[in-house]
Amino acid sequence: MSDVANHITIVEEPEETLSMNPRKFILWLFIVSIIMLFAAMTSAYLVRRAEGNWLEYTIPPIFTYSSIVLVVSSLTMHWAYLSAKKDNFASLKTAITVTFALGMVFLYMQFQGWVELVNQKVFFVGNPAGSFMYVFTGLHAFHLITGLFVLVFALVAAFRLRIHAKSLEQIQIAASYWHFLDILWLYLFIFLVYFH
Repeated sequence: MSDVANHITIVEEPEETLSMNPRKFILWLFIVSIIMLFAAMTSAYLVRRAEGNWLEYTIPPIFTYSSIVLVVSSLTMHWAYLSAKKDNFASLKTAITVTFALGMVFLYMQFQGWVELVNQKVFFVGNPAGSFMYVFTGLHAFHLITGLFVLVFALVAAFRLRIHAKSLEQIQIAASYWHFLDILWLYLFIFLVYFH
């Protein structure tokens, strides 16, 4: 009996480790870094505004309209995700294309907002109120351009039938990033309206 006991080995089950898709992990790291960047900038904005010598100006109405465009683009991005889950490939391609087009419209409207700011004599150089406005909207526009590249890659994958009900990773990444950019803009817009 003792010989049998000596030969019995105890096999321990390996502990389950928490795992995340590497591409999604990189996306979330990127999102967190963007949040930290804008949190630092909005804090700096509030500190500088409290010091005085702050230019008062009217935020161009086109920024309100561009916000609506971006919210609609979030709806079309969700439409793309739902289409992928149902293997509705025609709808998926249409939804990504419409989202891309709305992103381009948003960027054009942002540019028109800058034109209106210049017409109000609000410039990038000069009073910090204007500088912050251009930096906030410009940095968001830059990140939105990166979002448009993500959409292009998703659209190419959709045309190659690489996005479908059993392969949703790419559309999930595109949708998560796009929705984040929309939420970020709404935060910035509300912040600028309330604290300008």
